[in-house]
Amino acid sequence: MEKFLIEVPHGGDKSSCIQAVKVFLASGSHFVTNAEWGCRDGDHKAWLMVEVENRHAAERILPSAYQRDAKITKINKFTRKDMEETILDNHS
Repeated sequence: MEKFLIEVPHGGDKSSCIQAVKVFLASGSHFVTNAEWGCRDGDHKAWLMVEVENRHAAERILPSAYQRDAKITKINKFTRKDMEETILDNHS
């Protein structure tokens, strides 16, 4: 499984926020219905952190109306060893 951070923007007016929330709730997807929202802080986006097989699976989670504008970023953690090796590789 791979881990992805999905950022889904929507319009900045109240009706766009309401519509986005309604669409997400209607999707029935556990991932989508548990999205985090930035609207109350003026950042009109939803964020989801998902673990799925690949990027295509991450895209399919989203309601179709929001797939085109979504930003999907594969994320990972680095161990201390990974970080040390990266530093050493960059100094060679």
